Amino acid sequence: MPKKFATENSKAVVARERKKAAKESETQRKEKELEDAKWRDEDKQILKKQQRKEADEKKRQEQLQRKAEAKALLEKEMSSLKATKAPPPEKVTRAQIQARNHEVSKSKDSEKVETHLDAPLVENVNRLQIDGEEARNIDEAIQILGGTPDNADNHPEKRLKAAYAAYEEEKLKELKLEHPTLRLSQLKQMIFKAWQKAPENPLNKV
Repeated sequence: MPKKFATENSKAVVARERKKAAKESETQRKEKELEDAKWRDEDKQILKKQQRKEADEKKRQEQLQRKAEAKALLEKEMSSLKATKAPPPEKVTRAQIQARNHEVSKSKDSEKVETHLDAPLVENVNRLQIDGEEARNIDEAIQILGGTPDNADNHPEKRLKAAYAAYEEEKLKELKLEHPTLRLSQLKQMIFKAWQKAPENPLNKV
């Protein structure tokens, strides 16, 4: 205790000392909290990792528990199956098998189903010989039914270019004499228009 002076109040001194001690303890507590806060790891990433790790561990524990339960159920089922094992099949002699087969074949004979093999054969109309002309495709059929004769021109468009060239040459001479002032392109247009209706055009003969 501090030295007492004559003028000092002892109660006031004790109160002052108490205040001082309380203040020191408070400052120490704050310093400790600051120190603890420095060392505390508050990084969000680390916290997330830790939470994830805990969740994974929990999941793993649940899986192990489920596996153990499934294994227990399987063992229980297997033991129940072993307990209720079916009796061995009854032995059958060769004579019994033959007798059973004989009965089956008899019943099959009595219930015989008629198939296409039992039906009588019918003549194939596709192989019949027909009197007169015979057609194997559309062109032959058209020809028999009175279509175009054999010597008919089936492809006039193949000769179209040569026929037009000859027609143009012939008409060009005539038109040059009739219309000497017209240009060649105008003359050719006139020839083409006339060609559409000309009897020399193979397409007009079809």
